[in-house]
Amino acid sequence: MKLQHVLFPLTFAVGLSFIGVASAHGAGDSVKPNFSQPITNIPGKSLIAVEVLYPPGGASLPHTHAKSSFIYAYVVSGRIASKVNDGPERIYKAGESFYEEPGSRHPVSRNASKTQPAKLLAVFVVDSNDTPLTTNE
Repeated sequence: MKLQHVLFPLTFAVGLSFIGVASAHGAGDSVKPNFSQPITNIPGKSLIAVEVLYPPGGASLPHTHAKSSFIYAYVVSGRIASKVNDGPERIYKAGESFYEEPGSRHPVSRNASKTQPAKLLAVFVVDSNDTPLTTNE
């Protein structure tokens, strides 16, 4: 599913339809819903996972995420260059992970390779009504 600066509702098999997803990804990148479920023992919170697929040389635009979201990012394949807030830019390879605190800026998120694709799984713990998940800066 291609997303390019679009906000739309997604309906998941688990019955959630509140999710707004805004893409901060450039031409050729894609975001694919993976999982969404309210956290029943934490009222008002949800767990949402998306797969970010980067083609060779693909990059996201600088972006922020929903203010309430804590994000765990896991590199499924390839290598991802990432910079969160004013921290250093770092390259993560398949099997490595990083996180973003609520309210963080993500000025760099890109495929570190010009020849191989890369995939990132981003897992959000977020207020259920806090949308969109991603906004361009």
